[in-house]
Amino acid sequence: MSSVAVPVAKSTAAGAAQRGPGVATIASACGLLVLLALPLLAGGYWTFTLGVCFANAIAIVAVSFLVRYAGEVSIGHGVFLAAGAYTVALVEKYLGLSVLASLPLAALVGALLGLAFAFPSRHLSGIYLAVATMALALALPEVLLHFSAISGGYEGLYVKLDALPGVPKALQRYYLPLGGLVAVVLLLRQFRRSRQAMALLLTRTSVHAAESFGVRRSWARLSCMALSAAIAALGGALLSFSSSTVAPNSFTLWTSIFLLVGSVVSLYSLSLIGSLVGGLFLTLVPLLLAGAGDWVPILYGGALLGVVLTVNALPARLRARLEGGGSPTP
Repeated sequence: MSSVAVPVAKSTAAGAAQRGPGVATIASACGLLVLLALPLLAGGYWTFTLGVCFANAIAIVAVSFLVRYAGEVSIGHGVFLAAGAYTVALVEKYLGLSVLASLPLAALVGALLGLAFAFPSRHLSGIYLAVATMALALALPEVLLHFSAISGGYEGLYVKLDALPGVPKALQRYYLPLGGLVAVVLLLRQFRRSRQAMALLLTRTSVHAAESFGVRRSWARLSCMALSAAIAALGGALLSFSSSTVAPNSFTLWTSIFLLVGSVVSLYSLSLIGSLVGGLFLTLVPLLLAGAGDWVPILYGGALLGVVLTVNALPARLRARLEGGGSPTP
C-alpha cells in the first residue's frame, strides 16, 4: 500500500505547491471574509438561520465524504446527526458542561455508532446498504420516544449554556457553527493528501487491486463510516447549539433524505463553497416555500432539478473547483 500511496500523495502535494493558490481557494477566502462580517450587517433572524445552515452544511459534508471515499449512499445519517445533538444536550443536562467541552465526545459517540452499524453491514453495498441505513432512520424517533426519561420525549431537551461567556448568544450561534464548518473542511483537505485517503480511494476504484497491496475492503468500509458518522455527529452537536433545542421530530427519515438531497446539490463537495451551497439549499428552500401549501413538494422538486441541471451545465473545470478540486478517484 505504501509503495503506491506515498508517491501519489507526494506528487499531489508537489502539484499543489507548483500551482499555488487556485481560483477556488481565493474564492473560498473571500467568501469566508464576507461570512465573518455578515452578522454586522444582517439582522438576528438571518444570523440564526445561517448558523443552522452552517451546521447542516457539516452534516452534508459527512454524507458527501461517504459517497466520495466509499462510493456508497446513506439514507440514515440523521441517526448520527441525532447522536451528536443528544450528546451535547445530555452532557449539559447531567454534567453542566457547554458545547465546547462536549464536542469531542459527540464526535467519538458518532464514530462508535458508525462502527457499530458498519461492522455487521460491512458486506452490504449499493441499494442494500442504503436500505439498511434507511431502517436506522425509520427506527430512530421511536427509540428516542421509548427512552423519553432520558431523551425528554416529544418535548425534547434544551441547550442553553454559553459556549463563550460574555459573547452575545446570537453571535455564538453563528460563529461557532461557522468555525466548525471551516475546521472540518480544512481537516478534510489535509486528509485528502494522506496515505489513508489514497488507500480508501484505491479500495473504491478496485477492490482486487487494493487487496493486492494489503488494503482490506472491510477496513475501508469501517473507516469511511466511522469518519463520516463522526463528522455528522459534529454537525448535530453544533445544530443543537444553534437551534437551542433537540427533539425526536427533528431527526426523522426526512432529515436523512434531505441531507442526501443537500449532498447531491453540493455535487458531493468537500469544499467550503460546495458545502455552503448544499447547506443553503437545505435550510432556505423549505423556508421560502413554507407558504406554498400543497405546492411545496412540486416546487421543492423543481428547485432541486433546476439546481442540479444548472450545475451540470457548467464547464467541467468549474464543476471540479466547486466540488473541491480534483476527482474522487486516485
